Amino acid sequence: MEQAEIGMKRSIGPWALMLTGLGSMIGSGWLFGAWHAAELSGPAAIFSWVIGAGIILAIALTYVELGALFPESGGMVRYARYSHGSLVGFISAWANWISIVSVIPIEAIASVQYMASWPYPWAQAMYSGSELTRSGLVAAGALVIVYFLLNYWGVKLFVRSNTAITLFKFAIPSLTIAGLMLSDFHVGNLALDRPGGFAPYGWSAVFTAVATSGIVFSYNGFQSPVSLAGEARHPARSIPVAVIGAVLIALVLYVLLQIAFVGAVNPRDIADGWHALNFTSPFAELALAVNLNWLAVVLYIDAFVSPSGTGSIYTATTARMIHAMVRNNTMPEMFGRIHPLFGVPRQAMWLNLVVSFIFMLLFRGWGALVGVISVATIISYLTGPISVMALRLKAPEYHRPVRIAGMGLVAPLAFLLGSLVLYWARWPLTGQLMLLMLASLPIFFYYQFKAGWHDFGAELASAWWFMLYLPTMALLSYLGSSNFGGRGFIPSGWDNGVVALAALGFYVWGVRSGRRTRYLDEAAAATG
Repeated sequence: MEQAEIGMKRSIGPWALMLTGLGSMIGSGWLFGAWHAAELSGPAAIFSWVIGAGIILAIALTYVELGALFPESGGMVRYARYSHGSLVGFISAWANWISIVSVIPIEAIASVQYMASWPYPWAQAMYSGSELTRSGLVAAGALVIVYFLLNYWGVKLFVRSNTAITLFKFAIPSLTIAGLMLSDFHVGNLALDRPGGFAPYGWSAVFTAVATSGIVFSYNGFQSPVSLAGEARHPARSIPVAVIGAVLIALVLYVLLQIAFVGAVNPRDIADGWHALNFTSPFAELALAVNLNWLAVVLYIDAFVSPSGTGSIYTATTARMIHAMVRNNTMPEMFGRIHPLFGVPRQAMWLNLVVSFIFMLLFRGWGALVGVISVATIISYLTGPISVMALRLKAPEYHRPVRIAGMGLVAPLAFLLGSLVLYWARWPLTGQLMLLMLASLPIFFYYQFKAGWHDFGAELASAWWFMLYLPTMALLSYLGSSNFGGRGFIPSGWDNGVVALAALGFYVWGVRSGRRTRYLDEAAAATG
C-alpha cells in the first residue's frame, strides 16, 4: 500500500458508515430545501425530490462498484485517474473538492441564518435578510472551528459523535412531519383547482428545482461512505448497504417533509403565487404559525445539530480528499501526512479550514451558495459512469467485489441525467461553474511540469472528451430555451432532447477514451 495511505485505520462498521451517509444528507438541506423547491415549482416540488433521488441513485450505483473495487480514503478523487489518467482525474477531483469543501461553511451559515429569527435583537442582527452580517460571520466561523475540532483527534471521536447526532437529526424531521401534518394542514394547497394547478410554473421549474433549490445538494452525502471506504471494515459489503440505504431513507424523509411544508403554508401567503414565499427559518416559522411552540424550539436547537453533524462529516471527508489528491501528485506532499497517533491528515484539515473561511466571506447566504455547490457536485459526479464502464472494458480481469447488474444501462443513464441537471441549473450559472473547473488547469500543468510531462500525449488523448464536454454543455445552456435561462435558439421541448443526445455522444467517446493507465496498475499492486 502507498506510504501516504499507511496510518488510515479500518474502524468504521457498516451501520456507522450508513449513518455517515445519512448524516451527511440530513443537514441544512432539509431546513431550507423544501421552501426553496416550493418557491420555484409549487406543490410539484414533491416530484423534484423523487426525480433528484432517482438521478443521484443512478450515479451512486456507479460509485458503489468503484468504491468496492478501490476501497481507499478519498477514492472519489482517484477513480477517473485510474481509467483516464491524471488530466481527467485532476478536473474531476477539483470539482469534487470544490463541491464538498464548500458544504462546511454552508452548514454553519444555515445554523446562524435560522438563529436570526429568534426574538432577540442580538440574534436578528446576525442576518440582513439576504446574507450574514459581520456578527453572523463571526458566529458561523466559530461553528466551523467546532466541526474542525470534532475531527482533529481522530476518526473514532468523529464516528461516535456522528452516530448520536444522526439519530437525533433523523428524529427531528420526523417530529416536524408529524406535527405539521396533524395540526393545521391545508389539503387545498395540493389541489389541482388552485391557479396554475399542481405545477403552477410548469415542469421546467420542477427540473430547475432539482438542480438549484438544494435537492442535489441534499442527496450529496451518498459519497461520504465512499470517501471513507479506506477506513471501513468489509468495504465490499458495507459500501453498497451504506450508500443505497442512505439515499432511500433520505428520499422518504424529504418527500414527506415537502408534503408537510406545502400543506402547512397559510393559503393567504400564496394568494399571489408560491414565488411570494419568504422565510428566514422556514419550518420553525410554520410551527409558530400553527401554535406548535414546542416544535419551534426543537427546530431552533436542531438548526445547530443537523448542520453541525453534516459539517463535521464533511470536515472529515474533505481532509481525506486532499490526502487522495496528494497521492495523485497534484497537491503539496505536506497535506498528505497522517498523524501517527490519531490517524487523520491534520495538515489537510487546516487547509480546508482556511478555504471554508474564504467561501464564507464570498457567499454569505444559504441560497447564494447552494446553487454553486449543486452544479459543482454534478460536474464532479460525471466521471463515475464513464470510469466504471471504461474499467470494465480495459481491465475486465480485475476482481470486482460488487458488480452492479445492468451497469451497461445504468451508467449511460446516469451520465445523461447528470448532464440534464447541469442544463436545468440555468444559464449563466452553468457557464460560470464550468469556467471555474477549467480555470484550475494551470495547477495541473504546474505539477505536470514538475513531473517532467510524463505520458502527456496519452493524458491529453484520454481527456479531450471531458475538455470539450464542459464548454459544449455551457454552449447548449446559453443557446437553450428561455425556460432554463437560455437565449431561445433551441426551442422548448427540443432542448432537453438535444442535451440528452449530446450527452450520449460524449458518454460513448468518454468510455472509448479510457485506457489502462499506469495509475491503475499501481493501485492493483498497492491493494495486492
